[in-house]
Amino acid sequence: MNFAFPPVDTIAAHATPKIKRQVKPVRLGPLLIDPPVFQAPMAGFTNYVYRQIVREFGGVGLQATEMISAEGFLHQVGGLKGCIERLWGVKDEARPLAVQMWDNDPHTLAEVGKKLAFDYNVSVVDLNFGCPVKKVTEKAHSGSYLLKNPARVGEIVSTVVKACAPVPVTAKIRLGCTRKEMTAKDVARAVEDAGAAALYVHGRVAEDFFSGSADWERIAELKSILTKIPLIGNGDLSSAARVVTAFEKYEVDGVMIGRAALGRPWLFKQAAQALRGEPVMPDPTLAEQAALLLRHQRLVVERFGEERGNILMRKYACCYAQGVRGAREFRALASRCETNAEFEAIVRDHFPKDGVHRHEAVISPAQVDKACCDL
Repeated sequence: MNFAFPPVDTIAAHATPKIKRQVKPVRLGPLLIDPPVFQAPMAGFTNYVYRQIVREFGGVGLQATEMISAEGFLHQVGGLKGCIERLWGVKDEARPLAVQMWDNDPHTLAEVGKKLAFDYNVSVVDLNFGCPVKKVTEKAHSGSYLLKNPARVGEIVSTVVKACAPVPVTAKIRLGCTRKEMTAKDVARAVEDAGAAALYVHGRVAEDFFSGSADWERIAELKSILTKIPLIGNGDLSSAARVVTAFEKYEVDGVMIGRAALGRPWLFKQAAQALRGEPVMPDPTLAEQAALLLRHQRLVVERFGEERGNILMRKYACCYAQGVRGAREFRALASRCETNAEFEAIVRDHFPKDGVHRHEAVISPAQVDKACCDL
C-alpha cells in the first residue's frame, strides 16, 4: 500500500506538528547542506528569477537550475540557446547551486559535467534518471528509460564522478519505469557503488508521471540499501507539516520540494522552520502574493523582453493562488496575457482577494506535462 499524507482538511492551517527527531545537515562530498531541504530542478520553471525569489525567502539548503540536455549543450544541436538560457545567472549566482543534466552517453555527460564543474563552478552536478517525458525516454533513451538498466546507470555515474572530482555528483531517480519494473533498489546500489554523493528519489514510477500519490514506503526501503550516501525523498511535499511527517515516519536524510513551491516559494522557509522546531510563518496574504507575482513578472520581462517575458509568465502565473476560490478565472486570463499592461491589469482586477478560503493544491499534472517538462 502506498504511503499517503493525511488530507489537508484534517490539518488546521499552519498546525505543523512538533518534530521529535533531530534533523542533521546532509553532506555531499565537501559540501554541508543545512537545512537538508532541496529545491527540485524543473525544466521551464526553476530559472534564475525563481531561484532568486526562493533565496530571498530562505530555508533552502541547495537550489538547482532547470534541467539541461548534455548533447544540446555540448554539440550545439537541438536547442543550444535553450540550454544556455537555462544556465542564465549561474556563473554569478550565490552558492551552493546544482545543475541537472540528462543523456544516455557516459562520455557526453562527463564532458558537460566537467564544464559545469570547472567553467561554471557549480557546487553539484546532478544526473537525471527520472524524467518520464517521451521526448527524453522514448526518443533519446534517457531519463527514466535508463532505470531499466542499472548497470548502465552505474557506468554513467562512475564516468561523470571521475570527470567532475572533487565536485560532488548526485543522481535523481524514480522507483522504476512501471509498477512491474520496480528497479530502484538495484539502481540505488549501482549509484552508490559508482561514487555518487547522494541519491534523490521521487516516489512514483515513470508511467505515473505525477498522478496518484508518491509512495514513501518504497522510498524508505532504499535507506537499508544505501550505506554510504544520503537518501533524499521527493514527492507530494506540499506543506511544512508533510515535510515533518516525511522525516518522522521515514528514515530519509533530506527532502526535495518541487511543484508545490512553484507558486509558494516561501514553502522552503516554512519547512526549515518546522525542522528546527520553530513557529512556522503563515503564508503571505493574497495581496502580498499578488505583489510578489508582479515582481516576478517584472524580473522575467527584464531578461526576456515584453513579448517573450509575458508568454513565459503565463505558466508561472498559473502556479500562484493554487486552490483559492476565484483562481480559475485569474489563470484563464493570465494564460492569454501578451503585454505588461495587460498582465498588471489581470493581477490587479482578477487575482483572488484575501478572505477567500484556500484548499491545498499544487500545479496539476497536465500543467507539469505541458510546461514543467517542456524540454
